[in-house]
Amino acid sequence: MPLSKYYNYSNFGLILIVDDNPDNLRLLSKILESKGLKVKKTVSGKIAIQAAKIEPPDLILLDINMPDLNGYEVCRKLKAQEETAHIPIIFISALDQTIDKVKAFEIGGVDYITKPFQELEVFARVKNQLIIYQQHQRLIEQNYQLQEEITIRRRMEDALLAANEQLQLFALLDGLTGVANRRKFDDYLNLEWQRLARENLPLSLLLCDVDFFKNYNDTYGHLKGDYCLQQIAKTLKLSIKRPADLLARYGGEEFVIILSNTDFQGAVYLAEQIRQEVHNLKITHAKSRVDNFVTLSVGVATILPNLQIPPNNLIEIVDKALYAAKAQGRNRIVAENLT
Repeated sequence: MPLSKYYNYSNFGLILIVDDNPDNLRLLSKILESKGLKVKKTVSGKIAIQAAKIEPPDLILLDINMPDLNGYEVCRKLKAQEETAHIPIIFISALDQTIDKVKAFEIGGVDYITKPFQELEVFARVKNQLIIYQQHQRLIEQNYQLQEEITIRRRMEDALLAANEQLQLFALLDGLTGVANRRKFDDYLNLEWQRLARENLPLSLLLCDVDFFKNYNDTYGHLKGDYCLQQIAKTLKLSIKRPADLLARYGGEEFVIILSNTDFQGAVYLAEQIRQEVHNLKITHAKSRVDNFVTLSVGVATILPNLQIPPNNLIEIVDKALYAAKAQGRNRIVAENLT
């Protein structure tokens, strides 16, 4: 079910659009107001700063190239004011160079939309930031209430610490499957790469892809597809026995497993075990071209980490192994031993 069905956008206070081009203002206003969002607009960066201070919006769409004060300067001034520093800013610009986007993020932007505008993209990015902002505001309110209670009962300090730890945990989990997310995977791979390089121990990586998952979604619907991924994630998680190993959702229908201090034979054995266990779930897949049930293709690579090379090299190798497994007919394992 789309996220928009869970949120009432009338609960959001205001979106401020800042662009010196009246046509852009009209187009963006039309897109957002058609979704039930409240919009305020201005062609001046200076006026936008004052307006945001008087009536802080929930989100600002900010053009970069403006005559009186460019978007970068407007953003810096907003972030320097206590009253407006918390307001999320999405930059809008015809500039599509990486350096422009990096600069926008470095000075405090949360997203970047390039012109000409695509209605679905604009709304999707705005919606995501509004939801994040609303959730952030709720967390601020909850934490404030906890702080008040702490002054009365010292034991509430433990509850607050637990809540903060939980928030940190959620930031590293995939919302659908409950396993680690890409951010957690990247951080943990870097840590283990350095540790195992110092200790001269092997590191194995498994990259798993659900075969013909698009066909599955098209046939059974996205709710069934989500449930399928959840069942697969649960099965993979049960296969990970050691605390030092990590299962993460790599993206879409792909899962990745970090196996610390695991040699090539051990990694291949686990990959085959996982492939069999997923098949044993007997999740019907009428549109699969390899089986009547949902299957996995798995790429495996084992390496002795070296601090002179980045861990991304291992990711590229295991990705090629997965591609080969799919090219060879899927529902199989292709492994590379680099030790």
